[in-house]
Amino acid sequence: MQKRFAHITDWIFDLDNTLYPASTGLFTQIDARMNAYIRRLLNVDEDEAHRVQKHHFHTHGTTLKGLTVEHRIDPHDFLEDVHNIDLGVIGPDETLARGLGRLPGRKFIFTNGDAPYARRVLGRLGIEDHFHGLHDIIAADLRPKPDPHGYALMCERFEIAPGKAVLVEDMAKNLKPAKALGMMTVWVDNGSEQALARVDTDHIDETIADVSDWLHELFGEQG
Repeated sequence: MQKRFAHITDWIFDLDNTLYPASTGLFTQIDARMNAYIRRLLNVDEDEAHRVQKHHFHTHGTTLKGLTVEHRIDPHDFLEDVHNIDLGVIGPDETLARGLGRLPGRKFIFTNGDAPYARRVLGRLGIEDHFHGLHDIIAADLRPKPDPHGYALMCERFEIAPGKAVLVEDMAKNLKPAKALGMMTVWVDNGSEQALARVDTDHIDETIADVSDWLHELFGEQG
């Protein structure tokens, strides 16, 4: 184990575009379903729905948060609808599973998605048994990352000591609250849409391109 991570007892991972490559296009399916949901909700065309969606994403952190605040939608209905996607583009990742298996301590998922969807993805990747807990948008009181509220709730819920934890995430802005709490931070700079915005790196301890490769590099190994 690399010395700088030797003190870590709790390993926290984002899900989408983090534990699987952004190149799979999985989140593109979710994006398309969000657009369709907004078209039905507001009776608008595809372009206007796209504008509304991105407005909510950049203003409120997630499309869900914006629709909940500004249009009073049922968040459970939205989450069930937009996550009804084909997961056939991802499959078992044995290299990732081996890397997770080497980590000492506990592993957690911290996602702005919901738990049923997260479990489906983890199941497809064949890594669900490696995780000790899952903190989703419902557990965060519908206050998405980077709202510090969800981070505090997660630490309290699972008795995580921030000084002995690391957050691995593809959205650099979502690492700021973790760093403020005292966690180590790892940014997955993989070209996802979320990562393309201007990045402030002061709160990032390490930048990687692929989680699976990084896990094996922690032990001086190749995947």
